[in-house]
Amino acid sequence: MRRLLGIAAALFCALWVIAAPLVAQEELSADLERWSTLAQRAETAVDLGQGSEELFESLRASIADFRTQFNAARDLNANRIATLREQIAALGPPPEGENATPEAPDVAAKREELNEQLNTLLVPVQKADAEYVRADALIAQIDQILRERQADRLLQVVPTPLNPVHWQQALTDLVQAAQLLWSGSPESDQAVSWDELRETLPLVLGLSLLGAVLILKGQAWSLLLVQQLQSLGARGIGIWRFLVSLLRIILPFAGLVLLALAAISTDLFGPKGDEVILTLAVLGGIMLGVRWVAERVFAKDEDEALILLPPDKRLLARVYVNLITVTLILSELVILVLEAGYPAEASIAALTFPFYLASSLVLFRIGMLLRGYHDPVNDEAALAEVRASTLSRVVRMLGSGAVAVACIAPLLLAAGYFNAAEALLPPYIMTLALLGLVMALQRFTADVYGAVTGQGVAAREALMPVLFGMLLLILVAPVLALIWGARLTDLTELWAAFSRGFAIGENRISPTDFLAFAVIFAIGYVLTRLIQSALRTNVLPKTRLDIGGQNAIVSGLGYVGIFLAALAAITGAGLDLSSLAIVAGALSVGIGFGLQNIVSNFVSGIILLIERPISEGDWIEVGGQMGYVRDISVRSTRIETFDRTDVIVPNADLVSGTVTNYTRGNTVGRLIVPVGVAYGSDTRKIERILTEVAESQPMVLTQPGPNILFLNFGADSLEFEIRCYLRDVNWMMVVKSDINHAIAERFAAEGIEIPFAQRDIWLRNPEVLHPTQRGDAAAAKTDNSEDRPEMRTPDPDPDPEGQT
Repeated sequence: MRRLLGIAAALFCALWVIAAPLVAQEELSADLERWSTLAQRAETAVDLGQGSEELFESLRASIADFRTQFNAARDLNANRIATLREQIAALGPPPEGENATPEAPDVAAKREELNEQLNTLLVPVQKADAEYVRADALIAQIDQILRERQADRLLQVVPTPLNPVHWQQALTDLVQAAQLLWSGSPESDQAVSWDELRETLPLVLGLSLLGAVLILKGQAWSLLLVQQLQSLGARGIGIWRFLVSLLRIILPFAGLVLLALAAISTDLFGPKGDEVILTLAVLGGIMLGVRWVAERVFAKDEDEALILLPPDKRLLARVYVNLITVTLILSELVILVLEAGYPAEASIAALTFPFYLASSLVLFRIGMLLRGYHDPVNDEAALAEVRASTLSRVVRMLGSGAVAVACIAPLLLAAGYFNAAEALLPPYIMTLALLGLVMALQRFTADVYGAVTGQGVAAREALMPVLFGMLLLILVAPVLALIWGARLTDLTELWAAFSRGFAIGENRISPTDFLAFAVIFAIGYVLTRLIQSALRTNVLPKTRLDIGGQNAIVSGLGYVGIFLAALAAITGAGLDLSSLAIVAGALSVGIGFGLQNIVSNFVSGIILLIERPISEGDWIEVGGQMGYVRDISVRSTRIETFDRTDVIVPNADLVSGTVTNYTRGNTVGRLIVPVGVAYGSDTRKIERILTEVAESQPMVLTQPGPNILFLNFGADSLEFEIRCYLRDVNWMMVVKSDINHAIAERFAAEGIEIPFAQRDIWLRNPEVLHPTQRGDAAAAKTDNSEDRPEMRTPDPDPDPEGQT
């Protein structure tokens, strides 16, 4: 029974292997029929260049869905295809040529069967590849059409708002649009009855009362909470102050939303009116958010201010930000009301021109404040010599940009380029607000990091907050792109291209491959370091290995672990580097010539770790440098000299050069102390005294004992030498100093003289120094000045023997 079940399972698997590609191909064929109809329709619209933007956006969304399906179908049966190719490759190349030996029938039959299965599996993949390219091309063409239309709108010219002719029409359009919003639609004349309003009155009053309380008391409650935390001495007061300050936005915004819901509950304003009311609540929330950002960036407290302007200028900056926010919100509200009706072409530009002009003036003042920002320094005289930091340069650059935008936007409006001005002025203001939000969040992360690590305020200048700021900038980059007119489909297209990765030969490397590589390598690296730490602290100290052998094992394990981690990461990420073998081989030749010294030092470092002719802590001498080995790396060895300076020696010099190791194997070493005594001293007595002095030193070995040698009859003294072996040669200079002290004391007590060199100098011709000789020589010279008075020097008593 079991055998029959096994046979049935095997037959089912075989049938599935054969039928699965056919099923996938049938599903793909059904999708291809619908795709063909959609693609022909899209190609017709693209060729004609006609159709609304909504039509092109709809076509693009449908094509993008098909493209995603085709991209997934490109990997259909990838494992099975790879297995079949490996099986065909295992059979070897087929015989070629007339004189080639025919292939065995069973091998030929097997090759034909495998090729047939491979071709069957490749059919849907090849179709998916072809249609994917077609879909990708259509999406690119549609995006190009939409971008061209967007550019055309920017250059569209409307009647100038400076012409008084359009002002009356603009006001009329605004009033009519407001009436349409109140009535709900042009044809709607129905009014809400009192009975209906009375039923919703409790809800309306409750929502209105709660919203009013949150708006009026929200900020006061937030300030009260901060004061309570300060009085309690709460840890990380900067963090709490940041979190509580958020309540100054959340509570009033919640109040605005409640008021909007109360107004909508009355059913007095119609669908469009309700939409305007909700928009008003959202705009109010935006205004509160921008005000909060201004209070964080230009805070009253200098410790909390992110841009440290003088206090009066920070106050002006907060006022300017509030003004520019109000003007922009009013302009957006006017545009929203006008779009509810049927405004004339010049009405929107005419009504928004005063608000945009006021916004430009305020933005100009903000730009001037930012342009005057400099790094705070204590010494004003050194201000010109201080190099500006990155923050100050960026702030001044944004200030210059604000001044430029404030000057250009009104000119564009006056010339009739309303769309261009609208695409320039509000986005720049929103960009400044968004960057201020990033600065506030970066300061918050720095305070959190300081509270966690215990660094406090000093953590604001650490590296991690900078990395947090860079991450925040990356996260807000898509928002900035949307602010400046990028379409959401453009961002999704970039993300899709990023997700697909890039191709190297026949292989495609995606971000998931890089992520898998990084995760696997990080795990392998951490495991390697943990094993190294366990060996260094727990295992190797309990063995009989010396410190040099322990360091060699730990270092070698680290290199092997990192290599295995990299190998596992490459394999786990599915990276096939065989296609790069030829390029890598060609590069290795040039790299080998250029980096031969580095490679030589690397190999020498491995030899040092394996053979261990020197170890950390050894006293060595190499290349005229003497000191202790402190570190052995794969490229070089660090030696600490007796002057406490580090000398970096390439490992190749240690392997190929002559190295003297004073402490290799043991620390026993010989000390030689020269001694000189005056002529006439008793040499045997000197020998006995020196022996007693040497044997009295605790560091001197008794086996073999010290040896006293009478070496020479020197020019100034009788020369002796003390030769003895020390237990630890590292104490050589200390023992030598103690021996000299002991010799001086014993010689003084025994009356033995330690001679010093004396020299007598004789002059061969002393007469050349006689003053008469010098006077005759001077008289022989020509006197060029007759009226010069004669100068005489009294003659000293000459040395008759000429001895000095």
